[in-house]
Amino acid sequence: MGLGMAVDWREGLDAGDLSSEALVRASFERMARLDGQLNAVLSTEEGLSLSLARQADRRLRAGERSSVLGLPVVLKDNLNWTGLPMSCGSRVLGGYRAPYDATVVRRLLEAGAVPVAKANMDEFAMGSSGEYSAFGPTRNPWDTSRVPGGSSSGSIVAVSAGYAPLALGSDTGGSVRLPASFCNVTALKPTYGVLSRYGLTAMASSLDQVGPVAASAADIALALQPMAGRDPLDSTSMDLPGRERLFPLGPAQLKGLRIGVPVDYFGEGLEAGSRQLLEAALQVFADQGAELREVRLPHTRFAIDTYYLLCTSEVSSNLSRFDGVRFGHRVEAGTLPGMISESRDAGLGDEVKRRILLGTFCLSKGYYDAFYLKALKARTLITRDFDEAFASVDLLATPVSPGVAFPFGARTTDPLAMYLADAYTVPASLAGLPCLSMPAGLTAGLPVGIQLIGPALSDVKLLEAAHAFQSLTRHHLQTPPLPA
Repeated sequence: MGLGMAVDWREGLDAGDLSSEALVRASFERMARLDGQLNAVLSTEEGLSLSLARQADRRLRAGERSSVLGLPVVLKDNLNWTGLPMSCGSRVLGGYRAPYDATVVRRLLEAGAVPVAKANMDEFAMGSSGEYSAFGPTRNPWDTSRVPGGSSSGSIVAVSAGYAPLALGSDTGGSVRLPASFCNVTALKPTYGVLSRYGLTAMASSLDQVGPVAASAADIALALQPMAGRDPLDSTSMDLPGRERLFPLGPAQLKGLRIGVPVDYFGEGLEAGSRQLLEAALQVFADQGAELREVRLPHTRFAIDTYYLLCTSEVSSNLSRFDGVRFGHRVEAGTLPGMISESRDAGLGDEVKRRILLGTFCLSKGYYDAFYLKALKARTLITRDFDEAFASVDLLATPVSPGVAFPFGARTTDPLAMYLADAYTVPASLAGLPCLSMPAGLTAGLPVGIQLIGPALSDVKLLEAAHAFQSLTRHHLQTPPLPA
């Protein structure tokens, strides 16, 4: 099965050369063969998936067409899919099953996509490595001794290892882009609001976005088309301009495209092998007539501090609902406060507890102004940096990560070192901008990604530029050394 290209399978399904049922069966065979090694999947419902695939085949035979009809898709385990377990990678949700569909899941189901698995993840999406799941780490298919990146580790690995051509993750500060860079796939964090958050378990509500994952930008566009747009169940949602151009996606005209290269992202800390591949990728754009311009984003140096102050503050609020009272894991104790305390202590992992405590401290009396309010002001300055840059350029091109995937355990005892893995991804998240990670090549046998960032609601233009790059290169076609 290998790394599936959704656009190719779309053509095969429409022509009658492929069946959805055969593709879904192949997905389950691939998972059965590989997931004992990779641990990307937390739950499946094979009978339901095959039933949905047979329904899709009937719709195809009746002449119905949609961008995702009949295609297998993997869902991150913080997205509701009715009747399936949803753990968010945590023991505190033990036994919980989703009572409704997330809006993005419902829209995929209505368009005929076939969910085949719920994917492993860092607990409550808190992690940059894939090591913080309560159900064991997901492993990088390029080198199983190394992390796949997080927090959408299972969704990314599912695409990289060929379980399905499409997956949904979530991205708060880089959670689809960082693992996409580490595992040689393409992933999009849309403009904040383009994809509904209804049914996505909240971590940091002002930052969270559903993020589609696939082998290529054209595949991403194919998945985004039925999901994007306003949702009455999410007051922050909005329509996406140019949505009709997503399927089929055409390449952008690169000649004359103004690409900003932030000098603040190419300083110390960027590994030499990654720098070399990024410079080669930028040269591809330049050779096609794109204009590369140096720009400055001077408040980038405050982005990590700002992000973790805001993120942990929102975490402390959003996770208060996981108390053992109404659903999930419960430890019986003599009193209600004792039950809540012991249930949370037993059910939540160390990283989640760390962020709850940090966020509670930031919001506490006497510290709110000094930390949380100051972080909100810094967020405004970071957003203004991007506004000023986009006055003179169309897109920005940056690294995704300072380097390649690191070995398991290398940063788990140093939270700050772990957080710095997100140094290039959190600024655009703070500004709510669309950004995309795509493969830029291999160094020492390990993948490196390049990040494109666009102005708000330029998601389609961003995908078109990435598609143009991928039409000229073959980095996204390279697959990990796994059994065929």
